[in-house]
Amino acid sequence: MRLRGRKGIREELERQPDTIVLDAAPHKGKWRAFFGNDRPIHVELGMGKGKFISEMSGRNPDINFIGVDMYDELIRRAAEKAKTVWEPKGYDRPPNLALLRANIEGIDTMFEPGEIERIFLNFSDPWPKSKHARRRLTHPRFLAKYRELLNANGEIHFKTDSQSLFEFSLNSFADMEIPLRNIALDLHKDGLRDDLVLTEYESKFVAKGKNIFRLEAVIGDKVLAAHRQAKKAALADKGKDAAGGPEIKFPAIR
Repeated sequence: MRLRGRKGIREELERQPDTIVLDAAPHKGKWRAFFGNDRPIHVELGMGKGKFISEMSGRNPDINFIGVDMYDELIRRAAEKAKTVWEPKGYDRPPNLALLRANIEGIDTMFEPGEIERIFLNFSDPWPKSKHARRRLTHPRFLAKYRELLNANGEIHFKTDSQSLFEFSLNSFADMEIPLRNIALDLHKDGLRDDLVLTEYESKFVAKGKNIFRLEAVIGDKVLAAHRQAKKAALADKGKDAAGGPEIKFPAIR
């Protein structure tokens, strides 16, 4: 994607240092200092025009959000979107949102290991040609980087309208031995999910009747332990119901 921005757009971005970050290097390992608190950090990779990340920041004031994209014009549009979310709340700038201009290829130069808690991948470029598979943001080479950067509560939330990308991603997570939960092959089949923020693309695709695929990948040690415990409890409940008697004991899940 190539976007033609306004004349003087870079200067416009430079005038918003409290929200817009044009060089991630000085903030690597110091993002909590940027936000002025130690709240969890959630990152959207490839935020587009910023609808999702802006609305998420408005809905979740106790979480810090970072939207990443590589085009000045998209950063500018996202900043405008953020203003429409936060100005009605009485803020002249979003207090828990940073918009980072960067190439996702260099994600390991933006964050220290364990610095972030959640990664959102929303309608990433599917790169349909096989020769471009390594560019897909769910390719194992990216998943390895994400796993390094996520903390003990780390998760990846992934949405796409591309069945082929979703199938590729399922295999990538399997290859990396990353457990999944809340897998949906038609996310909005029973109506729009009010508990989830829709992206610009998602709203258009749903209006056209396209299926939305979604999953959550469990990465961090703490959330992984909780996930395994929940699975163990669910299996025990099923065993008890099937037997109609005492709870069946299952071996520990490792």
